[in-house]
Amino acid sequence: MLHSFTTIQILHTDIDTVWNFMSSPNNLAQITPNYMGFTIVGHEEQFKGIYSGQLIEYIVTPVLGIKMNWVTEITHVSEKQYFVDEQRFGPYTFWHHKHFLRVVDSGVEMMDIVHYKIPLGFLGKIANALFIKKKLQEIFDYRYTALAAIFNTEKQTTSF
Repeated sequence: MLHSFTTIQILHTDIDTVWNFMSSPNNLAQITPNYMGFTIVGHEEQFKGIYSGQLIEYIVTPVLGIKMNWVTEITHVSEKQYFVDEQRFGPYTFWHHKHFLRVVDSGVEMMDIVHYKIPLGFLGKIANALFIKKKLQEIFDYRYTALAAIFNTEKQTTSF
């Protein structure tokens, strides 16, 4: 079963500032909860920006202190409009994350649309209902708060 969620946030700054921040994989750790031990594998110079076909390898500790390798590929990029990352190796059977940016009167609207599938069939459905969906909500809530602090925003909307 494919699961999805959408988040929307208004960032009170200009599109160049948001794009430069969001399109640099080096900034991901700043908007990820510390307990996840988020680390990019590779040299910082490799990740100053994003481009279609870029592979990014991470080490994360999402639950119970268990470290996991996660590899995503940036599959689509339209500068200052959107980019898409897809999991190539990692904890999900399927992960497709679209990041959209749009200039609005009060700054920049950032919308994330995530589609994901959990492995293990029926057990995966139970795990999603019991804790995976909640953990993803927690991670994206943290990200919302972190971006608000960075860009001095006011909470507009978040839906999961």
